[in-house]
Amino acid sequence: MGLFGKKKETEAPANGHAVTLNDGVTYPVAKTVDCLGDNCPRPQLLTKKAVGGLGAGGVLEVILDNPTSVEALPPLCPEMAATHLATIKEARSWKVYIRKD
Repeated sequence: MGLFGKKKETEAPANGHAVTLNDGVTYPVAKTVDCLGDNCPRPQLLTKKAVGGLGAGGVLEVILDNPTSVEALPPLCPEMAATHLATIKEARSWKVYIRKD
């Protein structure tokens, strides 16, 4: 077991998991990171690691339920050479979409 516990990063399903964002563009999701129940700084660290493993243009979906972490991810994108695409509020969580530049 690593420093931050069990790995919660998953590859997107082979059936082509994709998301259509508010701009009307559909993006294929390369990886999903489940940060439900996690507090700062764990979601940020898991996101940085996952973005680092993506190829250029790859899209990461981060699922969170911690408002502080949701607010912290978009400003972190330039440091990761990535672009924040959208943050979508769900019933009990948020989904943040980040594309690696």
